[in-house]
Amino acid sequence: MATSFNNEILSLAHPDWLTTEHSMGTSIMAVSFDGGVVMGADSRTTTGSYIANRVSDKITPITDKVYCCRSGSAADTQAISDYVRYYTAQHAIELGEEPRVKTIASLFREICYANKANLMAGIICAGWDAYRGGQVFNITLGGSCVQQ
Repeated sequence: MATSFNNEILSLAHPDWLTTEHSMGTSIMAVSFDGGVVMGADSRTTTGSYIANRVSDKITPITDKVYCCRSGSAADTQAISDYVRYYTAQHAIELGEEPRVKTIASLFREICYANKANLMAGIICAGWDAYRGGQVFNITLGGSCVQQ
């Protein structure tokens, strides 16, 4: 009887949440439907266990109809999205219309793959174009691009 009482006292002194691993990370998602795409992301930016910013915006516009959700290093993903926005604007001028979602996702893939040893960036590129409607592409840490 004394042993179970001692175990109960120890469990109260050291609750499970003190010893279990705390999962921190970004939550981003995108879902396509007949009329377009719905995207969502959490708003916290962390530095280790410290919450550096509670109201950061992890959904970034690339064009009027294409956005990206960013996860990983904030500096890396912001720089990548700035480059893709710039290249997309140049490509739109050449085409005379907005590029397809797949083209923009391919730009993300090219930059992430070419710099995979130096970047910590996981990106979801999603949007709508007149050719294929709502589309969602996942660009992984290594630079792979998979349509969801």
